[in-house]
Amino acid sequence: MACVRILIVDDYASWRQCAALLLQFEPDLQVICQAADGLEAVEKSAALQPDLILLDIGLPNLNGLEAARQIGKVAPGSKILFVSENCCQELTRVALGTGALGYLLKSDAATELLPAVRAVLAGQQFVSPTIAGTQSSDSGRT
Repeated sequence: MACVRILIVDDYASWRQCAALLLQFEPDLQVICQAADGLEAVEKSAALQPDLILLDIGLPNLNGLEAARQIGKVAPGSKILFVSENCCQELTRVALGTGALGYLLKSDAATELLPAVRAVLAGQQFVSPTIAGTQSSDSGRT
């Protein structure tokens, strides 16, 4: 079984550690690196070519939306799952317009991080149930 290599990008170290903790129990997932800002995300993506990037939007030095656009050029094989506190549907649309396959609210991460990761890795779009306007995680996938 091939190991999925994951880069976690968030300016809040505690959140990065919590996300890594949630993922560590999955034998096929491996967090290979963490980054704290958008520029570092682009650099690490180019150097490491991760399979999946968990990317915050509100990042210092380069916001997550622009980082995603640049990552698409330097690491075109990397899939992006945005993980943000912002529940605006318009921002979700813009984020997915960068080529990302998913948008997960941090408040949903405790229960939805793994389903979101699995959906994005399978090439399916995932939108947090809270944003999709439903309480069922199955309806959050479009």
